[in-house]
Amino acid sequence: MTGEPTLADHLASLWDHLGLRTAHVAAQIPADLSGFVSQYPERIASLLLCEAPGIDPAPLAALATRMALVAGDAGLSGKAADAAAPQLPGCRRVALAGYGEPLWADSVSHRTGEIVAALRDLPGEASVPTAAADRGSHAGITYRIHGAGPALVLLPLLLAPSQWDAAIPHLAQHYSVVVLGGRHLSGVALLEDRAASPSYAGMVRTMLDVIASAAGETLLEVGCGSGALLRLVARHLGRANPLTGVDLNPFLLREAAVLAEEDGVAGRISFREGNAERLPFEDGSFGHAYSVTVLEECDADLALRELRRVVRPGGRVGVIVRAADMPHAWNVELPEALRLKVENRPPLVGPRGVADRSLYARMGAAGFEQLTCFPMLASFDRVDGSFFRFGEGRVLAQLSAEEKPVWQAARQAALDAGVLFMTGPHHCVVGRKP
Repeated sequence: MTGEPTLADHLASLWDHLGLRTAHVAAQIPADLSGFVSQYPERIASLLLCEAPGIDPAPLAALATRMALVAGDAGLSGKAADAAAPQLPGCRRVALAGYGEPLWADSVSHRTGEIVAALRDLPGEASVPTAAADRGSHAGITYRIHGAGPALVLLPLLLAPSQWDAAIPHLAQHYSVVVLGGRHLSGVALLEDRAASPSYAGMVRTMLDVIASAAGETLLEVGCGSGALLRLVARHLGRANPLTGVDLNPFLLREAAVLAEEDGVAGRISFREGNAERLPFEDGSFGHAYSVTVLEECDADLALRELRRVVRPGGRVGVIVRAADMPHAWNVELPEALRLKVENRPPLVGPRGVADRSLYARMGAAGFEQLTCFPMLASFDRVDGSFFRFGEGRVLAQLSAEEKPVWQAARQAALDAGVLFMTGPHHCVVGRKP
């Protein structure tokens, strides 16, 4: 990765392209901005973090008096904001009363008025964009500009289906609202970087090999997101199998179509909006189907029945979920108590989702037979990649001031030795529809 532009470089170049000396910024993933804040703090007039899942205060300290933390008064994001606020003296904590939804929730749509009010009350002075066009792409980042006035740059929310859409008409009355997208930011960057891990891609290929699609058989991915895995499947299977991806997130589907075109596989993949709990297809529409880290976020049992419904008799369905019942180990030498704290982070799973070994029994209960069950461990060692930064950000957010130097020293020793990586355990299963 040495010599390649960093995300901070991409953002600085975009600021220059848009004619922004400084801008207000709103985001959900602090790791998207930590490098930019460290290198160019003067180019951010103010920063609002909305429903951030984990906040390491250290990289953001220079902006503390120009920051707002907007999150519910419950849930993972609320706890993260409450923990970070005292470590960022002068920042403003805006609590969304009675709100504690998961990271993939449509928070801006749910609480538009309160979030718009917080964004309209930002400190500092921002530049007015001078870009000739109100939409375009620069440094690998797409942008759309709404309204007129000082710049408010909105980075993508993690997995929210409607993103900032509910707030934009209100904000555009006061700002030049610059909405960003592309493969380098937020949820898209996480999904793309995750799929680029050799061991993660190997896990998916193992599932595909067990599914064993014959030439000409159609294959459906439920919860395709940015299309990162569909493009991997297209390369793995060649042109032999028509591929379809379905997702309930229109933002991610738009990004997926662009990335498929850029990667030269658009003609082999079709995308469609739909919900895993109510798939928009007739019974037996596909030869086989699979879903990867989606059943944590929905009604897992209902989604399994839907997957069974849309494949033909004799077709196979593969499912992979995160394993919250297994340690998320890091290859760093830590004291035992700290190691246990790092490895047992709060699970990202909804109330009806599945993220443990009960997946195997659920597959049987949903009517699948001839189950092939295989827990697998993926590893991630691109320390400057989005997925690694996101994972480490969640770790740092839960460490005390006394624990952080211990973590940093152990991390640096592993990095210097060339053996720094984190792991992600998964439960995987393939079953046959009778």
